[in-house]
Amino acid sequence: MFARTVTLIALLPLVQLGQVQGKPYGRPVSTSPRAADATGMHTAADAQGRYFGTFCDPASTYWTDAGFMALVDNKADVGQLTVSNSLKWDSTERSQNSFTYTNPDKLVAYAQEHGYLVRGHTLVWHNQLPSWVSSVAQSSVASVIENHISNVAGRYAGQLYAWDVVNEPFNEDGSWRTDPFYNALGDSYVTIALNAARAADPTAKLYINEYNVETPGRKSSALVALAKSLVSAGAPLHGIGFQCHFVLGQSPSTATLVSQFEQYTSLGLEVAITELDIRIQQPASSASLAQQQTEYQNVVAACKAVDLCVGVTAAGMSDKYTWVPGTFPGYGSPLMFDESFNKKPAYTGVVDGWDA
Repeated sequence: MFARTVTLIALLPLVQLGQVQGKPYGRPVSTSPRAADATGMHTAADAQGRYFGTFCDPASTYWTDAGFMALVDNKADVGQLTVSNSLKWDSTERSQNSFTYTNPDKLVAYAQEHGYLVRGHTLVWHNQLPSWVSSVAQSSVASVIENHISNVAGRYAGQLYAWDVVNEPFNEDGSWRTDPFYNALGDSYVTIALNAARAADPTAKLYINEYNVETPGRKSSALVALAKSLVSAGAPLHGIGFQCHFVLGQSPSTATLVSQFEQYTSLGLEVAITELDIRIQQPASSASLAQQQTEYQNVVAACKAVDLCVGVTAAGMSDKYTWVPGTFPGYGSPLMFDESFNKKPAYTGVVDGWDA
């Protein structure tokens, strides 16, 4: 769905995950003397006890684009990074029990240099799986999950704020996806994965991440039921990620999002917006960009309104680098900066959402 070179530093703990007064998440420990230069998307979030971040990955072509990376370097706008693709199974364990970490190591080192939180994405997902996973005997699937998570999450233990442990477990009708994990283990694979992640990294917050659960429906109801079951059973689940990939004119209202979030926060779970973008049918007009500003503001305001909504991550920074046109032909312009890295009205929408 989503190579600049950095000097790799020792992978030190990135965040201190104990509760910080007034903030539901571990604050980043900055190792850089450069401070945020002005009020921006992250500084506005931070003033409300939250973070604002973006997808970023050294495997992507933008890593060598100085103009784009200047956006990511700006601490006024960014306080958190999610590894877009390089922590997915087909990147880390393409061959069984042979692990590769070159790009995640670069990203974590970069984040440490900037004092950014890091979100790991993702440990167990039906997509971007190497073919060997589907060939594993069903009796071995649990041990394969545990071994994968032990290695990948264990490598970054104490360095990541959170992990998307299980990604997109449900179909649109609320049924379980029939992937190698569910086929072998039923819904118990979720608990197996969460327990393995907790053993590998006792300090990280552990999430289930899903899309199209931002409004009521069968998929949303299935996820709520799963969360309730896991909490009741004492499973190490700490949060729910709402991906929030929206189409202009169809974004949920602030009130709807708040209601959806509170189904989980009432269980004691935190929530986060994890992959926000709002795509526009092309060509974008001044009117559609103004509407996009309003919709960004409404989404961010929903996070601000819920105490246990810890932050917002966008699925990128600039319209120059976005997954949208390749997946949704005829749509684009989903992010906060245009293709020339200029601020769009959506940028103001994010800042105003935190200030609303």
